[in-house]
Amino acid sequence: VREHNRKLKKEAKKKGVGKRPKKDPGVPSSAPFKEEVLREAEQRRLQIEEEKERQKQAAKAERTKKRKKEKESESKEKEPKAKKARQDKKYPERKNAELRKSKKFQCAELNKVIDASDVIIEVLDARDPLGCRCPQLEELVLQKEGNKKLLFVLNKIDLVPRANVEEWIQRLEQEFPVVAFKASTQVQREKAQGKKRKGRIKASNQVFGKSKGAACFGSTLLTELLTHYAADRDGHTRLRVGVVGFPNVGKSSLINNLKGSPACIVGTKRGITKSMQEVQISQYVNLVDSPGILACPSNPAATMALRSLQVEDGQESVQEAVSTLLKQCNKTQIILQYNIANYRNAAEFLNLLAKKRSFLQKGGTPNTAQAASVFLDDWTGAKLSYYCKPTDKHGLPAYVTDSVIAEMWSTLDYKQLQIGNESTLSSVKFPTPASSINFTSSGPTKGQLVVSDLAEERNGGGSVKDEVVVEEEAEEENKEEPEQTATNAEEPENGLPEEKTTHIQFKSVPIEIGSSTVETDDAYDFNTYFI
Repeated sequence: VREHNRKLKKEAKKKGVGKRPKKDPGVPSSAPFKEEVLREAEQRRLQIEEEKERQKQAAKAERTKKRKKEKESESKEKEPKAKKARQDKKYPERKNAELRKSKKFQCAELNKVIDASDVIIEVLDARDPLGCRCPQLEELVLQKEGNKKLLFVLNKIDLVPRANVEEWIQRLEQEFPVVAFKASTQVQREKAQGKKRKGRIKASNQVFGKSKGAACFGSTLLTELLTHYAADRDGHTRLRVGVVGFPNVGKSSLINNLKGSPACIVGTKRGITKSMQEVQISQYVNLVDSPGILACPSNPAATMALRSLQVEDGQESVQEAVSTLLKQCNKTQIILQYNIANYRNAAEFLNLLAKKRSFLQKGGTPNTAQAASVFLDDWTGAKLSYYCKPTDKHGLPAYVTDSVIAEMWSTLDYKQLQIGNESTLSSVKFPTPASSINFTSSGPTKGQLVVSDLAEERNGGGSVKDEVVVEEEAEEENKEEPEQTATNAEEPENGLPEEKTTHIQFKSVPIEIGSSTVETDDAYDFNTYFI
């Protein structure tokens, strides 16, 4: 052992490792001009401290300027309506962008799609097909002129056990034709980047992943069905097929898979599609993408958390939506799905999930907001596996009569459609019921399709935010002083002026509380003590 340690010390000595740093001996007492050397060293130290303090103050001023810009941007967003109307006249393109985001515009675009289409495809999420149905839309389609066809597409079947998919297909086929479908987003992404990766050799595991996991199933059957619809029509015009449904059911993904290229924008964020978009998939068929159906605020809380845009609009926090969804599920299945410990409420669940996924803030505190956003994306996106069982409580709707059912199935071959769905189900890899979450459905979702419905909701409950409406601009043009519309009050009949309630709003001014600057008055003065 002694010999071994000696060899190690010898090697370390050759490499120069293990040598202790030499201690600064300082200025010896016998050195000439010792006081001057010490004075220069002290001044150099003070200069370094001043430079550090100067950099610190500059960084603080930059942060203050950044906060000021953020507050100015927020104040611009909260401008009065009269000033906003004048800016809309000056910049009409800005107003058009705001109108495209309004709910009134989305309702108008959805009605345009229904009017312009010959066949309507209602996309349903296989995890909750009953909750994805909108009775108001189906009734509106059946009442339109031109004998429009209605078709169901059961999307995301790879997230539901096979037995559950078969039960839902049998249940929905009692009303309208149903096509089982599984979209693929990975194939779209690779086709979009295919030109860049043309010469690369793909690994074997990537090719194996495309065989079932990333492939699209049901597109061939749906294309043949639409081509059959186009062949039965008289005339040489193309068949226009409108794709409708609630947000995040896979409308744009369905169009991209039928087209074979990314023609529409897709994502987990709800309400990405804002306007009508037409895509040609063949010589005889055109698909029309539409914005998502708006859910009525009178729906149950679980339905609003999954089908509405309340989180994006700021009407509901992400934590409230997570708490609502957890009440509809079995706690044991949630614990096994996310591999976390037992929890008592939604707040504790988010804390455990944030620690499990390492969503931490400064100081190691769990970021529950990020965990709630990830949980909600799992439920609205194509990641989490949950399913609802069909019940016999909900019978046929009043607008679905025997004549309507016979008309929808008149031009189709039921056996051919059944064989196509069976081949699709045999190709898809389904999860087991043990790895899925049993979810309690709240029934069909009531949707808003007419602009007057939005006005009634705004006047009654006030849960729907005010949109930019053209009538507001016309009213403000007729007023002489638009800037004082919010404070002017009508005079009473007795002629006495009424007291005006003035709301004084104090503007917050950022106060710079900087650290004390380095002062050299208290420093050790060598001239005083050594001269």
